[in-house]
Amino acid sequence: MIDIIVPMEGEGTQAIVARWLKAVGDTVTEHEPLVELETDKVAMEVPAPASGVLREILLGADAEAAPGALLGRMAVGGETDTPNPAHVERSRDTRSSEGEKRGLDFARQGLSTSLEVSGLGTAALRELRLSPSVKRACLQHDIDPTRIVGTGRNGRVTRADVDKLVASGGQKKSSAPALASRDVPHDRMRLKIAENMLASVTQAPHVTAVFEADFTAIMRHRERHKAAFAAKGIKLTYTAYFVAAAAEAMKAAPAINSRWHEDRLELFGDVNIGVGTALGEKGLIVPVLRNTEQLDLEGIAAGLDQLVDKARNEKLTGKDVSGGTFTISNHGVSGSLFASPIIIAQPQSAILGIGKLEKRVVVREVDGVDTIQIRPLAYVSLTIDHRVVDGHQTNAWLSRFVEILEGWPVDAI
Repeated sequence: MIDIIVPMEGEGTQAIVARWLKAVGDTVTEHEPLVELETDKVAMEVPAPASGVLREILLGADAEAAPGALLGRMAVGGETDTPNPAHVERSRDTRSSEGEKRGLDFARQGLSTSLEVSGLGTAALRELRLSPSVKRACLQHDIDPTRIVGTGRNGRVTRADVDKLVASGGQKKSSAPALASRDVPHDRMRLKIAENMLASVTQAPHVTAVFEADFTAIMRHRERHKAAFAAKGIKLTYTAYFVAAAAEAMKAAPAINSRWHEDRLELFGDVNIGVGTALGEKGLIVPVLRNTEQLDLEGIAAGLDQLVDKARNEKLTGKDVSGGTFTISNHGVSGSLFASPIIIAQPQSAILGIGKLEKRVVVREVDGVDTIQIRPLAYVSLTIDHRVVDGHQTNAWLSRFVEILEGWPVDAI
C-alpha cells in the first residue's frame, strides 16, 4: 500500500478536493490522473504515484486538502483482490454526493433548464464535469454547454472551447426565459480573491506614485524585431519590456523586491515577477516568471508566452503561480488610464501598474527650442507598502524604470 498525497508545491495554499476521477477498486496506471484539486488560483490533477489498484479514498469531494495531506491509498502491482466493502461504499457515496452537488451548482446558475430542453438531465450534468471557470463562462454568455465540442482530456469542455465559440459568434442561447434578476453564487476563486484583497489593504499602508512614460523607443524596437522573434515562435509584447525594465530597476531600489517581517526586511536576490492575466468574469490569475534578472528580452518574451498560454488554457500548476516577489498589473489593456491603489499581492512590497497607451500632445525641447509633439504615452504607477519604503525609494525605482523604457536602444537584442 502506498499513499496518495497532496503535492507540496505551493506550500501554504489550501486546496479543495474537486472530484475523484477513479473509484475504489479501479485499476490505474502510473501517472494517470486520480483526483482533481482546486485552489483559489488553479485547478490541478494529482497523478497515480504507481500502477496498481485504488484501495481507499480518505478525502472526498469538497474536503480541504493542505499540502502533504493524505488523499487516499492504493495497492501497487497487479493485486486485484476484492477491496474492503466499506471503502467501496465510501467511494460510491463520494461520487454520488459529488454528482448531486454539481447538479445543484448548475441549477443555481440557471444552466440546468437548457439541458432539460435539449433532452438531457442531471445525469448529463454529472458527465459533463465542467470546471468552475467553464460553468461561469457558460452562465455569462448564456451558452448551452452540451452543444460545445470539447477539446480537453476525454472530450472535456475547456474555457478555451467556450471562448472560441463566443469569439465566433456561434453561441446558442438558452431556451430558459430571461430573468429580471438572479443570484450567482461566489466560486472559490472569487471568495479567495476577496479575502486576499481585504487582508492586503488591512495589513499594509498603500501609497501610490505616478510617472508618465514615453513608449516611442520600445515601439520602434518592437517594430524592428518582432518579425525575428515571431520566426522563433515567440510573441514580442510590450509586457516583455515592462518585465525587463522592472528587473533592472530593482538595482536602483532593492527594497522594492522584498518582504516585510516584524523584526526585519527580507531582501530577495531573485526577481520573480508575477504578471496579472485576466480570466474574464472569473477574475484574474498571476503566473510568475522566475529569475527575470538573469533573462534577456528574448528569454522573458518566451517565458511570458508559455505562462499566458497555460493560464488561458487552465493548465497552470501551483508552482506557476507561487514564489512571486513583485507583480505587474497591465490594467491599460482594458482601457484604464490610471488605477489607484492597485492592491499589493501579499507578502510582496510593491506592485507596478501600467495604464492605457495613447497619443498625447506634449512639449519637448529640441536644440533649445520648445516644440509641440505628439507622443505615445502611458501612466505608470508604483504602489508600495509604506512600512517597507518611503517616497525616495519609490520615485528612484520609477525614475529608473521610465529611463530604461525611454532609452531602449533600437538595435539592442
